[in-house]
Amino acid sequence: MAGKDTGSTESNRVLIFDTTLRDGEQSPGASMTLDEKLQIAELLDDMGVDVIEAGFPIASNGDFESVREVTRVVKNAVVCGLARAGAKDIERAAEALRGAKRGRIHTFLSTSPVHMKHKLQMEPEQVLEAVVSSVTHARNLVDNVEWSPEDATRTDHDFLCRCVEAAIKAGATTINIPDTVGYSVPAEYGALIAMLRERVPNIDGAVISTHCHNDLGLAVANSLAGVANGARQVECTVNGIGERAGNAALEEIVMALKVRQDAMPYETGIDTTVIARASRLVAAVTAFPVQYNKAIVGQNAFAHESGIHQDGMLKNNQTYEIMTPESVGITKSSLVMGKHSGRHAFREKLRELGYELGQNAMEDAFTRFKDLADKKKLVFDDDIVALVDDEVARGSEKIRFVSLRVIAGSTGPQEATLELDVEGARKSVTATGSGPVDATFNAIKELVPHDASLLLYQVHAVTEGTDAQAEVSVRLDEAGRTATGRGADTDTLVASARAYVSALNKLLVKRQRHAPGAERAVSAASE
Repeated sequence: MAGKDTGSTESNRVLIFDTTLRDGEQSPGASMTLDEKLQIAELLDDMGVDVIEAGFPIASNGDFESVREVTRVVKNAVVCGLARAGAKDIERAAEALRGAKRGRIHTFLSTSPVHMKHKLQMEPEQVLEAVVSSVTHARNLVDNVEWSPEDATRTDHDFLCRCVEAAIKAGATTINIPDTVGYSVPAEYGALIAMLRERVPNIDGAVISTHCHNDLGLAVANSLAGVANGARQVECTVNGIGERAGNAALEEIVMALKVRQDAMPYETGIDTTVIARASRLVAAVTAFPVQYNKAIVGQNAFAHESGIHQDGMLKNNQTYEIMTPESVGITKSSLVMGKHSGRHAFREKLRELGYELGQNAMEDAFTRFKDLADKKKLVFDDDIVALVDDEVARGSEKIRFVSLRVIAGSTGPQEATLELDVEGARKSVTATGSGPVDATFNAIKELVPHDASLLLYQVHAVTEGTDAQAEVSVRLDEAGRTATGRGADTDTLVASARAYVSALNKLLVKRQRHAPGAERAVSAASE
């Protein structure tokens, strides 16, 4: 399970540590199913991410299984499990990582005065002793250990240096410096990394890492300041998701280093052409939409409406673009597929968009594509992406959408006739509601009785035009457990039904996971 890090303070190689599956999932409402986590993990591995933090194994049986399953699908990246300083946490992480080709335990303990006094209720010497014992225990179980002083940016410098030195001496191969509450500014954070490099005598024995939160909108800037001062690992998430205001965004870190080689002569191993697809997948899985003006992956990132800008772009795209859309995996093609396209062309288009589907999934996706092509005059790449992401997300379901017929209009009540396949049995019902969506959801509740409440209903058009596909996200809550589903179709109501059914399927899985006798979840602490 050993994994030798390729970064060092002296090299220009920056390791990308992705924590979308761990810190990103801690965003309220962003919980993911096992299948969704595996989809994301495989894509991150294909992208060239160096370390994938797959979860917090002791938090729940679900997190433990997620980490264990990620170790089975990841081929190249180091798979990391988070653990608090306690022996049980560390041993649970080691157990989850047992099958990893390259595994890492990431253990942490608070070091700031406010955390030690109010959270840990421990004296500094007790904390220092716990750092040594936890890192030593972890190193006895795996060769690759990362240690983090939680709330490092508000920690006394002398005490921070003592803890870092002790952690490295105990066997830590990576030292992560978290800006846990997003309090730091770039000059301050960069100086903190420089101070550690100057004052900790054995600092060359470990890779220095950054983990910056975005409470002041400075997570990316702080991370880059850390790199400029000797950090050679950056912890980040796709789309910058994470607790509160989120984390440093992977796509922004990677493209900043790629575009500004003159100012920051550092390299990553990331295939940047996969960035857009990763962004779309994470946004769809979490139902967290990417803001239009988001750097790198926002809908407007490569859009130009101003006449002056358009004129410049027509003459030379470098007048207003510092990178090409293609460099991050955004294509410019319009109508490239239609109802006359065959399987071979469709498969090649999927490969171009970054998808490799098995035969059954390919046939299902192709059937839906042909249905879509019959409905739409123009089929765009984004239509195909939405269609395939929706198909892949379904997996094995107890409830399957079959058909929907809706009567709507200005006079009510609106009526929905719905047909579902529930555990192999075909069922149908007609229900009414205060609108067509309400009627559709009432019909689902009649066929599959449940007490879940609707937390989110979100619709957006995948492409332009009145025949555009609608992509719908639905989030349900049942007894404190949330699940998000998504669906795509040219009919918004059909997409809504598919999304609701998808969320309901995920809730059924969570019901089983939290059935009586299941291990009680341990609340996950954040960095």
